[in-house]
Amino acid sequence: MKVSILLLLICTAILAVGARAEAPDKTEVVVKKVQEYVKQATEAVKTAFTTVHESEAAQQARKWLSDNADLVKQQLAKLKEQLAELWKLTPTA
Repeated sequence: MKVSILLLLICTAILAVGARAEAPDKTEVVVKKVQEYVKQATEAVKTAFTTVHESEAAQQARKWLSDNADLVKQQLAKLKEQLAELWKLTPTA
């Protein structure tokens, strides 16, 4: 789930509180229900993020990135050297 979905749910809950707040004696009950709903939604999002974070694909991606970080650094160093040489060869106006 995306953070924007969570924000949308929270905004919807706040609007529902506002709509039901016309009866002042029920305001506390509505607020508690919204708080419970937001808590459940937050837990669902945390669970989803944890599941994605612990997934095999995420683990493979992290392994690939850590394994290839040195290669990327070497390629960037070569690119910097080539650009520096090209910069030296470019005539100034």
